[in-house]
Amino acid sequence: MIEHRSFESLGGANHGWLDAKHHFSFANYYDAKHMSWGSLRVWNDDIIQPNTGFPSHPHKDMEIITYVREGAITHEDSLGNKGRTEAGDVQVMSAGSGIVHSEYNLEAVETRIFQIWIESNQKPTSPSWGAQPFPKDERSGRFIVLASGFSEDTEALPIRTDARVLGATLKAGEQLEYSFASADRYGYLVAAKGKIDINGQQFNARDGAAIHQEEKIIITALEEAELVLVDAS
Repeated sequence: MIEHRSFESLGGANHGWLDAKHHFSFANYYDAKHMSWGSLRVWNDDIIQPNTGFPSHPHKDMEIITYVREGAITHEDSLGNKGRTEAGDVQVMSAGSGIVHSEYNLEAVETRIFQIWIESNQKPTSPSWGAQPFPKDERSGRFIVLASGFSEDTEALPIRTDARVLGATLKAGEQLEYSFASADRYGYLVAAKGKIDINGQQFNARDGAAIHQEEKIIITALEEAELVLVDAS
């Protein structure tokens, strides 16, 4: 099963400084049919205006992955971590037993991010934060693991859950396969850019593809594309 969730159908809110679209129920947006997808709880498509952002606020028991599509995001937290994550890079915050953080766009241009929350499957532990560059040319024509809860993914940012976040780029006409460990896994795929075909269904940029009971997907780029995939329990 692959459910097509068009970008136009997503809920959201425009706060002026933040234009947010929600693939799942979030904040004041509630959709009983789209509360989560397996352990994937949040996928927000955010556009943040220059010199604005999210002031300090708390989180707990959640793995929060920020995929920066354009611009950059500047992070600061109660552990003393500070960092700037720019387009093509990824940051991960394991909220654990509790953390307070802020995220600001201190750039002169809009920042566009995917913010992805996956429920932790571990007992609350000390929170942590990290960021890492993932050059797009290194994921050309193939998926690389950006964040993972599996020990074998040694080059990925660690998360505390039975999931992977992967990224790939494709040229127009290129094809890419991905196999899930079992059909019981929950996949969610969004093209940050470009029109794609997944197992015969067409998806525009920023549409969501909710995948379940599929052991393999075949993705064809109908135009140059940038992909982000979550493979969750």
